[in-house]
Amino acid sequence: MEDFSLMTLIAVFEEMFGRALWWVLVAVALVVTIAWLYVLFRDRAVSWRKFLLAQLSMPVGAVAAVVFILWITSSSLRDMGGPIDVLVLLGVAALGAVGLSILVYVVQSLLWPPMRES
Repeated sequence: MEDFSLMTLIAVFEEMFGRALWWVLVAVALVVTIAWLYVLFRDRAVSWRKFLLAQLSMPVGAVAAVVFILWITSSSLRDMGGPIDVLVLLGVAALGAVGLSILVYVVQSLLWPPMRES
């Protein structure tokens, strides 16, 4: 792999996840991001109660992301070969934690919008 570009990275992810699953994951991430931006602009403030509840979901997101990656790649923790594998797995866990936290915040905000004073 002489060239490292965005297209190379996309090709690796398509090969790893399968083309359909990869693009579904990208679409879901875009929809959740747009919904999060909508909620932030609509509410004009962060609800700290919803934020706290969203943060409580972070360990679940981290574990789910790691389990998902290990399942997709047909690997186990015994297959980890070195420090870079640990760093990649920690990165996957961090992204899963943040992603689920944002999703939980968005769902809470869409289900229970803030009350407006009249």
